[in-house]
Amino acid sequence: MNYRKLGKTNFEISEISLGTWQVGGKWGDAFDHSLAEKILNQAVDKGVNFIDTADVYGDGESEKAVGKFIKSRSERIYVATKCGRKISPHINENYKPAVLRKFVEDSLQNMGLETLDLIQLHCPPTEVFYRPEIFELFDRLKEEGKIQNLGISVEKIEEALKGIEFENVTTVQIIFNMFRQRPSELFFKQAEKKNVGVIVRVPLASGLLTGKFGQNSSFTEGDHRNFNRNGEKFDKGETFSGIDYETGLAAVEELKSVFHDQNLAHAALRWILNYDAVSCIIPGASKPEQVIDNINALNSSGLSSDQRIAVDRIYEKYIKKFVHQLW
Repeated sequence: MNYRKLGKTNFEISEISLGTWQVGGKWGDAFDHSLAEKILNQAVDKGVNFIDTADVYGDGESEKAVGKFIKSRSERIYVATKCGRKISPHINENYKPAVLRKFVEDSLQNMGLETLDLIQLHCPPTEVFYRPEIFELFDRLKEEGKIQNLGISVEKIEEALKGIEFENVTTVQIIFNMFRQRPSELFFKQAEKKNVGVIVRVPLASGLLTGKFGQNSSFTEGDHRNFNRNGEKFDKGETFSGIDYETGLAAVEELKSVFHDQNLAHAALRWILNYDAVSCIIPGASKPEQVIDNINALNSSGLSSDQRIAVDRIYEKYIKKFVHQLW
């Protein structure tokens, strides 16, 4: 495993870390604590020391599993969670310091911890990023010892750039992959300038960039790839990175011709790590074998300059006009 600094937190974290959206099983399944324990142990056994969760994952069960797990290990494991998505309706007016404080305290209770290494606002409405009183709350929570660092999880570049204007924002979690390239422009430059850590989520475009899906692939009823393709439940950019499924498949076929017999998922992860601004990637896993496969990307050969040019060409041809200015 290789490690990088997570911005102003000064945490040295694993390049390939673990996101726990589906750590208790596949999307839509009941949470399986035994499976979660196996996945978490596999990750840490392979050198992962940063785990990302949220209070809404498994309705709090993911946080409980992570909290129980880190107490069973002797290694220093950094834990990030997120708050805000429980607000319903999820609108700017319902974001209030007292509400967010309660969420933080609930997460501490779920995980059985006295302090959180990193708490992140969980993709709030854009207007929230223009409200200093929301960000000031986390200074109070830090003074009280309930959190160590504040981060933000965002949908849009605008939100990321506005968020890092607040000095207490130490990290930004953002979608970045071969099909979502805009963060590498202005945002990465500003993040490096301000020493803000960048946590990359959805690195494989909800599995599209594994190259394993086809016209006949199907997804279970509770899987967001089945019910959220047009943003019915949350931002459509979270599902297949906002790409129309058919368009994504066409782009993947051309990527396969670029990488030939190379593992496409490994190439996609290595492509992300080619950017120095990136602190870590948090691919998810619904079984231990997926953890191993993700980490094995570090043992694969890097991309050649010709391959990187080809990736950009495919993005320009198939993807850019549909997603680049939306997020």
